[in-house]
Amino acid sequence: MIKKKIFESLRKRGSSVLSLVIDYFKQETLDPLKALSRFVTFGAIGSIFLAMGFVLLLVSLLRVLQEETGAFHGNLSWIPYLIVALVAVAMIAVALWRIVSGPAKRRLPKPGASK
Repeated sequence: MIKKKIFESLRKRGSSVLSLVIDYFKQETLDPLKALSRFVTFGAIGSIFLAMGFVLLLVSLLRVLQEETGAFHGNLSWIPYLIVALVAVAMIAVALWRIVSGPAKRRLPKPGASK
C-alpha cells in the first residue's frame, strides 16, 4: 500500500517535471524563433521593395540622361549607361559601408580597450 502511494507520488512529480521542461523548452526556443521568423520575413519583403525602388530610380535616371539632355547622341550614346552604372556601384558601396559600420560595429569593444 505504501509502495503504491510512493509510486503514484513519484509519477505525479515526474509528469509535472516533464511538463515543466516541455513548457520551458517552448518558451526559450520556439517563441524566439517565431519572433525571429517575423523579423526576417518583414526584412526580406522590405529589402525586395527597396531593391525594386532603386532599380526604378536607376532606369529613370537613364531615361532622363538619354531623352532630356541633348549631349549624348551618336558616338557618345554609351555615356548615360556608364553614368548609371557608376551611380549603381556608388549605391552598392554606400549600402555595404553602412552594413559593415552599422550598429553592430559600435557595440563591439575596441581593440586594446580595457574594461
